[in-house]
This record gives sequence, structure tokens and C-alpha cells, in this order.
Amino acid sequence: MIKLYNSQSRQIERFKPLHKRRVSLYACGPTVYDYQHIGNMRRFVFHDLLKRVLDYNGYTVYSVMNITDVGHLASDADEGKDKMQLGAERERKTAWDVAAFYEDAFFQDLERLHIRPDNHYPHATAYIPEQRRLIQKLEQAGYTYLLEDG
Repeated sequence: MIKLYNSQSRQIERFKPLHKRRVSLYACGPTVYDYQHIGNMRRFVFHDLLKRVLDYNGYTVYSVMNITDVGHLASDADEGKDKMQLGAERERKTAWDVAAFYEDAFFQDLERLHIRPDNHYPHATAYIPEQRRLIQKLEQAGYTYLLEDG
């Protein structure tokens, strides 16, 4: 039996999968504007540990980790310049070149840490139309607000 901390209920609870013996996992992956630091890598190690525990306990695990290759603001308060643009300015390259270089470095880091690969690594840039449609739905439902700078 697997028990996990449920951050919503703030309780340790028995793990109950939605589908018998099959689990889907999603992890927010890196923003590929620079090398990942130990704090970033900690989450990926934890994600891998969870996959391994589930696998060890007989679950089939399908895991997805996104690659943020565009549109991440410089602070966690959602202000400032886009991190990809800052990386491009710093290195005097295009944002695409910066993203490709640091994505490759990220995958090398995963290998060095013996982190098992995920099943799928979607790029944020591949889903911009879908993201815009979702934002429009959230706006129509009244779940959004505008910042002073628009």
C-alpha cells in the first residue's frame, strides 16, 4: 500500500489510482533559458522517485513533463522580462538557439542523475493556440484579471 501526503486535505492518505494498476503523472518541467540548478533538479529527482515507487508497486506509469521554451516571466510574481528573452540577450543568440542548447543540457543532467525518461516531453510552443483558447474560456468565466501593464 502506498501512502502520500495530500496537500489539499493536509493529510497522509492511501493512494487510490483513478484506473486500476495504471497511473498518469504530469510534472512541470524546466524553462530552458539557462542551466538547471540543484533546486530545479530536486523536483525532477522527486518525480523520478515517485515513478519508481509506483512501478515497484506494480503500477504502469505514463509520465509527461513539459518543456517551457517560451513565455516565462523573470520573477515568480509574474513580472519583468521573459526568461527566454533574457537568455537570448545574455548569450547574443536567438531564443530558439538558447532553448535548444539548454534543453539538451537538461537531458544530459537527467542522464547523469540516472533519472528515468518520461514518456512524453511536450514543448510549450507547440500548444500556444490551445493555451490561448483556454485563457479565453477562463476570461469568459470571470476567472482572470488584468495587471496594470496589461
